[in-house]
Amino acid sequence: MHSTQNVTKKRILTGDRPTSPLHIGHLVGSLQNRVALQHSYETFVLLADVQAMTDNFADPQKVRQNVYEVMLDYLAVGLDPSAVTFMIQSQIPEIAELTVFFLNLVTVSHLRQNPTVKAEIAQKGFGQSVPAGFFVYPVSQAADITAFGAHLVPVGDDQLPMIEQTREIVRRFNSLYAPVLTEPKELLSAVPRLMGLDGEAKMSKSLGNAIFLGDSADKVAQKVMGMYTDPHHLRASDQGRVEGNPVFAYLDAFDPDKAALEAMKEHYRRGGLGDVKVKKHLLEVLEGVLAPIRARRAEYAQDRGAVQQLLRQGTARGRAEAAQTMQEARQAMGLDYFSEPADR
Repeated sequence: MHSTQNVTKKRILTGDRPTSPLHIGHLVGSLQNRVALQHSYETFVLLADVQAMTDNFADPQKVRQNVYEVMLDYLAVGLDPSAVTFMIQSQIPEIAELTVFFLNLVTVSHLRQNPTVKAEIAQKGFGQSVPAGFFVYPVSQAADITAFGAHLVPVGDDQLPMIEQTREIVRRFNSLYAPVLTEPKELLSAVPRLMGLDGEAKMSKSLGNAIFLGDSADKVAQKVMGMYTDPHHLRASDQGRVEGNPVFAYLDAFDPDKAALEAMKEHYRRGGLGDVKVKKHLLEVLEGVLAPIRARRAEYAQDRGAVQQLLRQGTARGRAEAAQTMQEARQAMGLDYFSEPADR
């Protein structure tokens, strides 16, 4: 079976849709975890530009540019090119081929009931005009995962329906044809999703409520000082609310001194601590995290050719893995017409 050939470590598949550069929500939610796991697992990271096109089809240049921006973010946070295989989805046509076959194993009604798809369709306001490509992207994700024989997929709990969908497809394929595809398991992240600067939703570029990994120090300061806090905490002497306050949510995620943070929270709750002072402390904490990332990002950005070469090499390796999967899948389905000499 593909999953056990020449694999000495468990294999991870993860990645992002390159619709914008990455932000601190990505850092705490997934990137730090990837860096921690990269030497313990064989790690494949997919820049899912095909999936990014499902709701950005009118602006392909945006997706193309953000492939490079996201790759810079990957390198800047410490993903090691000697340990990680970076791949561009659109340059591995075997994924698209596998998606086509998988579409026969899933019903429209089942896709329509996928909680993650339903939530994202509502968030994007598609209504009845949802593009077919976006509607079926859980099937594309299943192809992403299985094309590379991934054993584990790091996800938040909101993505669990996607992994279960993949497992269902793999089980059906292996039952109908032959057991050649690896059934993946989720690797759950314990980190909750970071709320936006406005405190109203998850952090995202489209909502204008994100701090990006490549933001300048001045830009970060501007965003932090303008953050939403407790609307009832009008004066420093007022008692303040910590729960639901983005400033404290970010401190929970990034401040390494948990004892001092708890003391600050108690001070804020009882009154006598102003928002400006808390925000200045958050700014110091974030700069401690972002300054080295910003510096590494600027260094990698000086040699675009070297970054492109890493993507070229990784994509070539990824395509070889996906081609092996497709060869085994075609054989299982009886579609390997030219693997043997034609009858005479």
